[in-house]
Amino acid sequence: MVHEADAEPGGAELVAGATGGGVAEPGDAELVARAVGGEVAAAEAVLRRLQDPLYRLALRMTGNRADAEDATQEILLRVLTHLATWRADAALLTWAYRIGVNHLLNQHRRSPQERGGIDLEIFANTLLDGLATADHRGPEAELLATEVRLQCSQAMLQCLDRPERVGFVLAEVFELSSADAAWILGITPAAYRKRLQRTKARLGGFLTANCGRVDSRARCRCTRRIDPATARGRIDPARPAFTGHPVTPGGRDAAAAERQMIRLHDAAAVFRAHPDYAAPAEKVEGVVALLRSGRFPLLG
Repeated sequence: MVHEADAEPGGAELVAGATGGGVAEPGDAELVARAVGGEVAAAEAVLRRLQDPLYRLALRMTGNRADAEDATQEILLRVLTHLATWRADAALLTWAYRIGVNHLLNQHRRSPQERGGIDLEIFANTLLDGLATADHRGPEAELLATEVRLQCSQAMLQCLDRPERVGFVLAEVFELSSADAAWILGITPAAYRKRLQRTKARLGGFLTANCGRVDSRARCRCTRRIDPATARGRIDPARPAFTGHPVTPGGRDAAAAERQMIRLHDAAAVFRAHPDYAAPAEKVEGVVALLRSGRFPLLG
């Protein structure tokens, strides 16, 4: 079920009549017109085109798969609800990101870090206090170290407040322009760039001081986090949450993302180099089933 967003400046009102945010892809206007006109196959094609990027946005914002899956389903329903308001002078995905961001900024469900008031300073102390004395070596250890890194980068994002988090994700993870990111957030490009600069400085300072992948002088190593993370139930070697996550057909898996991060050699790569996660089939199929049932009132 969709949780209604709280009204706020730059919220649902902006989404409903929004224009801007890049240029539409060829064929999108015709596809959306057919969907709004009641063609179920066209509406399903819109969902298929948007499902994976919206899921990856939800995953970065919520920090865990279960919450991201629920949020994705709710966002896809909102996209269908507002589809008739899309204008072809806006990129369809950028417009859908705006709907998703509005929902994710205002949802009532909070992550464990949000409930506990955990910030980067507290998180740093937790990391350094829980280091094992020895590194793990070998192929299995490399896989588990990648799982540690993926979970750690998700946790770092959760230490930011939601506006900081989404602003950083749009620019440094999804690599959107400042103009598009500002449009999604409903703020000026200048205000967006100022917010992003502060957030990048905070995360860059944190990584340089703590993360051995960014600065070899830093104490924390993913291989030294395997034992404490396993002991505390944060990673399950038999069922890793992120390295074992399904990816899009032909997309990067965890190993490819790891190789990309090593090549890039910058702090943002720690957050950007995740697999190309695929949206959960069961949640998307639930929306598709609703479309096919003929009970979705805003199509046709």
